[in-house]
Amino acid sequence: MKIALIGYGKMGQEIEKILLNREHEVFVRGSSKAPLFCKDLYGADVAIEFSRPDSAVRNLFECFEAEIPVVCGTTGWHNRLPEVLERCKEQNGTLFYASNFSLGVHIFQFVNRVLARCMNEFEEYQPSIMEIHHPEKLDAPSGTAITSAEVMMDELSKWDEWTINENDTAKLLITAERKKDVKGTHILSYQSSIDTIELKHEAHSREGFALGAVKAAEWVKNKTGVYRMQDMLKFENL
Repeated sequence: MKIALIGYGKMGQEIEKILLNREHEVFVRGSSKAPLFCKDLYGADVAIEFSRPDSAVRNLFECFEAEIPVVCGTTGWHNRLPEVLERCKEQNGTLFYASNFSLGVHIFQFVNRVLARCMNEFEEYQPSIMEIHHPEKLDAPSGTAITSAEVMMDELSKWDEWTINENDTAKLLITAERKKDVKGTHILSYQSSIDTIELKHEAHSREGFALGAVKAAEWVKNKTGVYRMQDMLKFENL
């Protein structure tokens, strides 16, 4: 396939390595200093977008205009998701978006849902989420942490909002930390006065995220509409 690579930071470079190893062509590259426009994208089969929260929506719109499917792994822009979905529908476009493209994370979220469903019967446990990433990650809490909270709140009848304020005990707490050389760690906890139950996912490299994005690009070629990782992986109830 011919791939338009939008965003050429550490993730973009990791994606490029996997694309070349899988015998795809990087058709064109874009970055914050050299943004791509609709005219630059013609001829690409799929775009893979890993840029910045403040430029992601513009990039998606350019892909819709160029009539090429786009796989988006940028987070921090989902407050504009309804607008993006409407534009995608209007232009008969194709969007595959996820807060995390790691296969392991989606297994983690499947188990998250099962655990939360069990814990709904035990109100003495206080749920919380901690996420740890490298200092270059611009959004906090992470998209994966927010997705984790949404999965938990789907199953926990007592909780319907999350917060980053540790003093607000009426909401599901998400704590975000930034540490050097941490690729991405998420810990879901249920704590009572008697014990603590934890579910943890720790990424050891960016390779898992990049491989998932490339597989999504391979899967979404020639499709129309809006897709998530659960559509590709076919995990029940994710």
